[in-house]
Amino acid sequence: MIRREQKEELIKELAENLGKCQVAIATDYRGITAKEMVLLRRHLHEQGVDYQVIKNTLARFAAEKAGKKGLEEFLTGPLALAISYDDVIKPAKILSDHIRTATSVLKIKGGILGDRVLTAADIASLAATPSREVLLAQLIGRMKSPIYSLHFVLSAPLRGLVGALQARARQMEGA
Repeated sequence: MIRREQKEELIKELAENLGKCQVAIATDYRGITAKEMVLLRRHLHEQGVDYQVIKNTLARFAAEKAGKKGLEEFLTGPLALAISYDDVIKPAKILSDHIRTATSVLKIKGGILGDRVLTAADIASLAATPSREVLLAQLIGRMKSPIYSLHFVLSAPLRGLVGALQARARQMEGA
């Protein structure tokens, strides 16, 4: 049995984590094997995502203390929270990939992104979003495209002049 002081410490720690996190995703782990849970936790931890099984009452108090009232609607049944402090997409992608590849019975209930409440469908669409690195690469590519087009258009007359001079030089060599 956990003593009151330990519960208060858990609530305080969870409230701090919820307060500084970018996204928190609530999952229902009912029916998941211990081996699968260990693998999932390890994979999430390697990517910098905390994954904790939490009692609903303690999570409710911590969410209240952190000002994340939207999380309360997901605090039913067995609860495990995936908490990410930097990347918003990473935990959604990892959980969705795990459910799909491991044919897991793990269910995503919903979550919070800042102060916004996310449904399971929102999290699924978040998981379908390309990673931050891919999005940055696409952005840079789109920013460079007009510059390359401008360079191509502005250098066309110069290329034409060079071609004409080379043709004239070949013509004079043959004469």
